Amino acid sequence: MFEAVIGIEIHAELKLDTKMFSGSPAAYGLSPNTALNEIDLAHPGALPSVNKKGVEYALKIARALNCDIETLLRFDRKSYYYSDLPKGYQITQEFFPLGKNGTIEFFVKEDTKTVRINRIHIEEDTAKQHHNENNTLIDFNRAGTALVEIVTEADFRKGEEAAAFVEAIRLLVIYLGVSDGKMSEGSLRCDVNISLRKTGTEAFGTKVEIKNLNSISNVEKAIEYEIIRQEEILRKGEAVISQTRRFDEKSQSTVLMRAKDGEVDYYYIADANIPPTRLPQAMLETPLEETPFNAYQRLVSEYKLSHYDTKVLLQHKDVLDYFDTLMGETSHTRLVVNTLTQDVLSVLDTFEGKPLNDIITTKNFVSYIEAIASKKISTRQAKEVFTEMLKGKSPEAIIKEKGMVVVSDEDTLQTWILEVIENNPRALEDHRKGLPSAIKFVTGQVMRISKGQANPQFTNKLVKELLDKAL
Repeated sequence: MFEAVIGIEIHAELKLDTKMFSGSPAAYGLSPNTALNEIDLAHPGALPSVNKKGVEYALKIARALNCDIETLLRFDRKSYYYSDLPKGYQITQEFFPLGKNGTIEFFVKEDTKTVRINRIHIEEDTAKQHHNENNTLIDFNRAGTALVEIVTEADFRKGEEAAAFVEAIRLLVIYLGVSDGKMSEGSLRCDVNISLRKTGTEAFGTKVEIKNLNSISNVEKAIEYEIIRQEEILRKGEAVISQTRRFDEKSQSTVLMRAKDGEVDYYYIADANIPPTRLPQAMLETPLEETPFNAYQRLVSEYKLSHYDTKVLLQHKDVLDYFDTLMGETSHTRLVVNTLTQDVLSVLDTFEGKPLNDIITTKNFVSYIEAIASKKISTRQAKEVFTEMLKGKSPEAIIKEKGMVVVSDEDTLQTWILEVIENNPRALEDHRKGLPSAIKFVTGQVMRISKGQANPQFTNKLVKELLDKAL
């Protein structure tokens, strides 16, 4: 039997207005080679300057990952020649990373796992190459974009664990507001290192790297495929070759990019153009922000939310903030959660990033919840009220404008129920046979006759009583 040993390197682009070492705009989707300057292109005499907000954002991540912080900020040059590297070297932090020896807790399904973080450091991104049949084109817009690289220890054994970790980091950087975490746009991507060893042994096997995985599902698929591939090689008594591979979505397999002949010497040296800088004490003492894992524990403990509902809220930081505000104004937790996770999230994308409080004010939302809870409006009417609220109207105005009332008068409801039974004798026959669909059918017809104004719970109770009496 063999055991997989897996480590992960994640690159996350920081959500900044400008690049890490220049004043060029840091933006996705601009026309090629329009977001760059002489610093990005390494013109002679062009000197880099450190983006303060980039350091602050990287520090937020390092502290959220419980790292030991290196308070003297230093940068190094990683020298290698490649067409997408305009300087001939990359500015990074090889010798003194911003953070070391961290940990992160996250969920694999509903189980908690802790993974050790080896290091987190700041660096700049490369340019982007576009290949066609005859040429390779280079867009330098991305060159110099601020990155953090997060390197784990080899603490994973399954693809499922690795995928859950990448999702946890993606959620963390979005939650902290330091990255948009869009794997589809390359602003968060990861490399995975995998080796196999006999179960019960400590020595690592031969490492294979899978580069540039750009979706959560592909992380798991690539690892599981690679585990099977390496295991088949070892079972034949052959040796796994150290390689760099990529995941091919079409074949759902890992594909050879290049063999690794040995360790590459990047000739790291300290960057003489960026002097060491002591991090300000105020920056180091900034209060720690709540992490998604802490928020999960708070929501479950304080509001008794389910694992599923909590995970849904954590995926949308603005909705969670909205929820926290609402819970200071109403006690109807279940109604609030259901409305947010079902109704609100189903339409939120259509507002293209508009703040939730600008779509429905918390005052209107609370009024809406109270109208449902007090049975001032029925569940069916609530759907109509919600749709109108999205246009900026208050629930009170909508209810008044549409003349919405909930009919709970027993005589009126009985009249409607008896009318439905008389016009649908089969319903009585179905009830006589013990079919639950009969009650549901009659109740539904009463709701139609009343135009949604009949009290659904009371109507359902009366329907059963009158059908039982008619037997």
